Amino acid sequence: MIQMLKLSKKSGRDEYLLYLKLTLLGLAAVGVIGFIIKLISSVIKLYF
Repeated sequence: MIQMLKLSKKSGRDEYLLYLKLTLLGLAAVGVIGFIIKLISSVIKLYF
């Protein structure tokens, strides 16, 4: 365990920003998919 911690390195600013962008993109994708499902279900309830 200690050897693994000695080998690891702290991520830099560029890597941190990359992970932040990917996380926000994933969160936005989940939100858009949820909105589309809600929109489709409201349209289905309206006509049936």
